[in-house]
Amino acid sequence: MCGKERKPKIVLCISGMTGCGKSSVARRLAEEYGLEYFSGGDALKILAFEMGYRSSEKGWWETDEGMRFLQQREKESTFDTKVDEKLLKWAGRGDVVLDSWTMPWLLKKKGFKVWLEASVEVRAERVAGRDGISLERALVTLKKRDEKTMVIYKSLYGFDLGRDFSPFDLVLDSNRLSADEVFKTVCMVVDRIVLGID
Repeated sequence: MCGKERKPKIVLCISGMTGCGKSSVARRLAEEYGLEYFSGGDALKILAFEMGYRSSEKGWWETDEGMRFLQQREKESTFDTKVDEKLLKWAGRGDVVLDSWTMPWLLKKKGFKVWLEASVEVRAERVAGRDGISLERALVTLKKRDEKTMVIYKSLYGFDLGRDFSPFDLVLDSNRLSADEVFKTVCMVVDRIVLGID
């Protein structure tokens, strides 16, 4: 079974646009390999909650309030830089799985980085099912979120989220794969490349 013989102090970074399945895969990898799990999105939601947003609600990112917070992040980069500083500290400790858009670039050569690719239509279907919203609403909000998120990170760090795959060790098209198939594929690659398990 994958992940049973593990070298210490590894850093796995799972990335991809909203609805690609990165959080689910990252949590399962953390459990499989006995690593800590940290999410940039969760950290942003905590900051939003501290500011009075109702960010603990299911599907909050796709609500009007979630979109307002995204607009606020466009104007105030401190939200994202605070989260990224925390993620970099956790990465420095090792033995972590990071669910993050920025870490593949900010970690430079450290860690094993995975990008999960999925079309906006497939991602919208997943978000609609997950959050209990209409497919039409999911598609509209995902397109807006994608655009604004890309602008935020291009302005803040200069990289092209969703277009530049140069930092990644593995780019996996998840359009036709189940969550279980994605997990098993990533696990197999981590075993072979990161841990050296044949």
